[in-house]
Amino acid sequence: MPVASALLGLSLLVVGESHLSLSQYLREPLQKDLLAAGAAHVHSIGACGAPPGDWIKTTSVVCGADQVDRRPAVVLGTEAHTTPIAQLIQADRPNLLVIVEGDTMGSYDKAAFPKAWAWQQVTSLTKAVAATHTACVWVGPGWGNNGGQFAKSDDRVRELNAFLADNVAPCAYIDSTKFAKPGQWQTRDGEHYLMSGYASWAKDIVAALQASPVVLNLKKQ
Repeated sequence: MPVASALLGLSLLVVGESHLSLSQYLREPLQKDLLAAGAAHVHSIGACGAPPGDWIKTTSVVCGADQVDRRPAVVLGTEAHTTPIAQLIQADRPNLLVIVEGDTMGSYDKAAFPKAWAWQQVTSLTKAVAATHTACVWVGPGWGNNGGQFAKSDDRVRELNAFLADNVAPCAYIDSTKFAKPGQWQTRDGEHYLMSGYASWAKDIVAALQASPVVLNLKKQ
């Protein structure tokens, strides 16, 4: 008898940056794969360029998207904005919150990683999530291609993932660099993947979620 998916019957809220916002990016394959894995409800919201702290308030962004289950996504331009995470959780009542955030904090074009600012961004969001008592998994950034429009570099990606792994509690952490070798997923601009990379990333995220103790614990409740 096949083992039931750990996501079976769960309601998920997924929020994040540009990877979840534009067409032909991560949102589409991730939405499809989560539902295929048995999730009962998936609400994905992307906000271009929004660091974690933007999810504790309403912040205007240059583009975004909102997709519920298998319905067509609502893709937005400059009218897009974030919604406070507590408000989103109150409306959706998800079993699990998935946060896809990292590249907006990378400061890839800067000589030094701004740890103090990044810590403020991360902890402001995790504190708001903790107050809702919602199970949470944070998905960090994968490898890019060194250079490109955003100056993403392997060294900074390593530093950023190590930082996030140490600071996203009470959310569990998924280190996306474990899914591929540096440069394996080709990008269109150094940071955003081609569709083949996004498809691989989506499958790997779903597999990691199904193996996550946070998700497995939900099935025991």
